[in-house]
Amino acid sequence: MFESFINAIRNLWQVPELRKRVIFTLLMLVVYRAGIHISVPGMNHDVLEQVFGGAAGTLFGVLDLFSGGSLRRFSVFALGIMPYITASIILQLMTSVYPALKKIQEEGELGRRKITQYTRYLTVALCLVQGTAFVLWLSRQPGLVSFGSRWSFIIIGVLTLTTGTMFIMWIGEQITERGLGNGISLLIFAGIIVNLPNAIKQLYGTIK
Repeated sequence: MFESFINAIRNLWQVPELRKRVIFTLLMLVVYRAGIHISVPGMNHDVLEQVFGGAAGTLFGVLDLFSGGSLRRFSVFALGIMPYITASIILQLMTSVYPALKKIQEEGELGRRKITQYTRYLTVALCLVQGTAFVLWLSRQPGLVSFGSRWSFIIIGVLTLTTGTMFIMWIGEQITERGLGNGISLLIFAGIIVNLPNAIKQLYGTIK
């Protein structure tokens, strides 16, 4: 079994097309991980760390795990890919109860493109709602806004988070089209794997 695995890895680099796809996928994952370390401007990181210090085991802790740790850092990718996944689920459910959408879905490739476009629009709307709620909550934390007014922080924060999620969505689509596997699933998997040691450490500390 191990020998078969080694042969499969060797074949990835021997076939030019597969090699290009592997390299492209890895580069996109590097870009994704780099963006997680770019924080939204205008906040005090010490206060932010205190706010999320007790997030382990809470809803924010779970969301932070799926976002690859970007929520805790309040990075440009803080919302992660979850708004896009939520939008996809909503559209899938609506095609079952809304005849017009079901008809579009049955139009083949053209219908699939339309549904994808509607999913993107719904993703933007969800990002604006979730981003506004999240930034409003953070802006109320004493001492978190380090410069500028509270409302300028809210506007910049919401726009940054929305743009970040749309960029993640684009990365996922590019991986699906030009890389290996399903891009969205790979991004979620990469975020969980990278943040898993920290999650295990927090769980161990809680149990202990």
